[in-house]
Amino acid sequence: MRVLYDPEPRATDEIFSAEALAELRSRYQVTEWQGEDREAFYAAHLPGTDILISQQAMGADRLAMAPKLRAIFNVETNFLPNVDYDECFRRGVHVLAPGAVFAAPVAEMALGMALSLARNIHGEHAAFLTGQEKWLFDGNRQSELLAGSTVGIIGFGDLGRALHRLLAPFGCRVQVFDPWLPPGHLRRLGVEPVAFDALMSGNRFVFVMAAITTANAGMIDANALALMQPGAMLLLMSRAAAADFPALTEAARTGRVRVATDVFPVEPLPQDDPIRQTPNMLFSPHRAGALTFALREIGTRVLEDMDLVARGLPPVACRRAERETVAMMRSKPVDRS
Repeated sequence: MRVLYDPEPRATDEIFSAEALAELRSRYQVTEWQGEDREAFYAAHLPGTDILISQQAMGADRLAMAPKLRAIFNVETNFLPNVDYDECFRRGVHVLAPGAVFAAPVAEMALGMALSLARNIHGEHAAFLTGQEKWLFDGNRQSELLAGSTVGIIGFGDLGRALHRLLAPFGCRVQVFDPWLPPGHLRRLGVEPVAFDALMSGNRFVFVMAAITTANAGMIDANALALMQPGAMLLLMSRAAAADFPALTEAARTGRVRVATDVFPVEPLPQDDPIRQTPNMLFSPHRAGALTFALREIGTRVLEDMDLVARGLPPVACRRAERETVAMMRSKPVDRS
């Protein structure tokens, strides 16, 4: 099979180990984009392409140039609105994204940040450095246990399920809001399905793990935050667009809730952004999923599904774009500028 390979903004050594890259090049006829004019490159090579590894636009015009195309792998890992998905569905072209590679790393970071919020580990560490630490009970007046507590998860895709597995030893009651999954299905997965307002008001810990869609952007707004219990904890781990950041910052500033976030509306966050001085907030610079292990898993999963596609079998290692939902996806692509 002939492969057109253009992974930008990912770098090859970021997503493929040396062994995996050798396998890609030995098993397939790979034509790699080397920085030349893209329009000319795609026009020259799409006609013979069976597999495309790229996040570049694939509108109807480019798809028409690729009569042999069987699958598109977006190794940037989002379903972006730059593909004519209807034409892909009509032709049976798989559009795939290996975003699940980030599930375990993000879940582990979410768990760590939740424990730090609950026990103020980060706060007392900072206080210790300046000689302001509080010893024994004095340093635990606002602390509480995750074990045996109530946990709400917004979005029960790859990230939410990975977190649920990590929470098992803590004996938490876990509620889930995910309008794309039926209640019976969620119950079979061992969680309690609830409405959004009930989740926000009924849990000490609320984890936002949902992908961004046309329906849920900005769902963590002032009204949603007002539903939370005093001193409850909200952890924003998926996408910044899920939250109204001014409302989130105000809720933390007043002590209404405790907040942890790995994502921000503008990244990198400007040095003079006032959010940096907001109390009751725990920050992480969008590093929850950025592990070498996770990035190299991208290449591994792509190779697994390429083998299946080559043998006429359905891909299973990467997530497939779904006809019913892909047009609703609004994830922000990786920006390396």
